[in-house]
Amino acid sequence: MVTNSTTRFSNRVEDYVKYRPGYPDELVKFLHDAYGLTQDKLIADIGAGTGISTALFLKKGYRVIAIEPNLEMREKAIELLGSYNGFIPQNGTAENTGIESNSINAIIAGQAFHWFEAVKTCAEFKRVLKPDGIVALIWNERKTTSAFEQEYDELIVKHARDYVKVDHRNIDTEHIAAFFKPQPIQLEIFANKQVFDFEGLKGRLLSSSYMPARGDEGYGPMINDLHALFDKFQQDGVIVINYDTKVYSGKL
Repeated sequence: MVTNSTTRFSNRVEDYVKYRPGYPDELVKFLHDAYGLTQDKLIADIGAGTGISTALFLKKGYRVIAIEPNLEMREKAIELLGSYNGFIPQNGTAENTGIESNSINAIIAGQAFHWFEAVKTCAEFKRVLKPDGIVALIWNERKTTSAFEQEYDELIVKHARDYVKVDHRNIDTEHIAAFFKPQPIQLEIFANKQVFDFEGLKGRLLSSSYMPARGDEGYGPMINDLHALFDKFQQDGVIVINYDTKVYSGKL
């Protein structure tokens, strides 16, 4: 079982690229309007992965240093985003970014902060940020409102290996406020969703590092349960997964 946070996604890169949810464009507009994050500002995306959050800002004309310690994910980001002039991929971690001091206007972290060591990360962020720099911690939090969403969550708990340990919902507002303390934080929530056929739903499930991968023990029973769940709830051959895209932002 892969437990190292910098390598645990190495065998899931393709599913991650195809099936992980993106982020709403409104997120960029919010940071622009609330903090004056204009396109001339330099962004660092920490734990950038395959570049899902990086791409959101590159497409709006921003320059982004994408920090990612996982080689396979970093190479996929280069493959997908290398044509953007503002894309700067770099090996590094949240605790040791390798970024020049006092050089960054905004730090973003999409679906990644729960992997960071908070105390060391806070010191590193303060080092690289300019005096007026901001931090935005971003998560797509899967909703468990509908009957399908509730049973899908139960399926994950049943088959996952360390879901409770790594689930991003373990990082609550209290923990995040402590990271920014004594500065205040602002929470904005945006609606988001994915529509999947069965192959898409399977890929979404397999993109999560805590689920059995192809060839692992437990993979077959998990997929059988997923088939039954999809057949129970699908409408016109698809199901919908809804998310709250949560953005915690502020200064350090």
